[in-house]
Order: sequence, then structure tokens, then C-alpha cells
Amino acid sequence: MGFQADMAHTLLYLLGYNRPQDRILPSTFDWSDRNTLTEGLKKITSALRPWTIDFHVAQNDGTVFGSGSHDKTGRHCQALDPNGKLDIAHDAGYWLRDEQGNLTKAFKHICWDGCMFPNNVLNRRQTWNDVLATMIKVRQQHGWYEAEKEAVAAK
Repeated sequence: MGFQADMAHTLLYLLGYNRPQDRILPSTFDWSDRNTLTEGLKKITSALRPWTIDFHVAQNDGTVFGSGSHDKTGRHCQALDPNGKLDIAHDAGYWLRDEQGNLTKAFKHICWDGCMFPNNVLNRRQTWNDVLATMIKVRQQHGWYEAEKEAVAAK
């Protein structure tokens, strides 16, 4: 039992889309205020990281998209979307590292979540080249590699 963290969806917790009274960022939040965003990301990841068993790297433009019971879920943007609000590789670190900046490796499953991309986007090779490049940046910035003997044993 655990939490599936998704960078696009949890960004909206900060903004209080689903429960305004529990918003973490102020109602007057300005996207140019990176310090306030950073403090919000630290607060939410500190609370949820211990429960996280699965981590989805994603981008969000600060808006919602969905239908039915998912009508206020995070809009997943393409990795290089100029409207994206997250510094993906940097902000992934709040999930991957503890409050002292130590890599936790508390969960093994890290993936890209593009579940709300239309099929025509999913079928473009460039979409996946951009996703792979972004995931490699996350790995490089945070040193997320399997130990050599674990990688050999997996073969």
C-alpha cells in the first residue's frame, strides 16, 4: 500500500484545485516566484515521499484537464512544452532526495507519465525522444543508477 506520486498531479495539490482550503501556495501565487514554488514543492514532497512507492516524472502547465471523476487532474504537457511550470529534472529531486539532499532510492519504479496525451502525440517519434532525453536528465542530475551487480543479475 502506498502513494503513486505524479509531478503533474501533485503540482495541483499545491494550487488547491481539488480542495481549495488545503492549498499550499497562496491564492495570489505568481509563477515567477520560484522561491515560493520551491517551498511548496518541499512541503508536499516531505509529507508524501515516505508513502511513495511509484514515481511519475511529468510536466504540467498549471491547469487542469479531465472528465467525470477526474475532472480536475493535472494537465500533462509534453516534456519540452514552453508553458510547463516545472523544471522537471530539478523538481524531480524533491521526490528522489530527502530533506538533506541525500538520494533515497526509496522506490525503484520511475517512469514518464503522459497518460493524457492524445494518440497523435503518442505516435510521434519526437515525443518519445524528448521524454527519453528528459528522463536521462533526471537520472544524470540525481545519480539514479542501479548498482553494477544488480544490473548484471537482472540480465
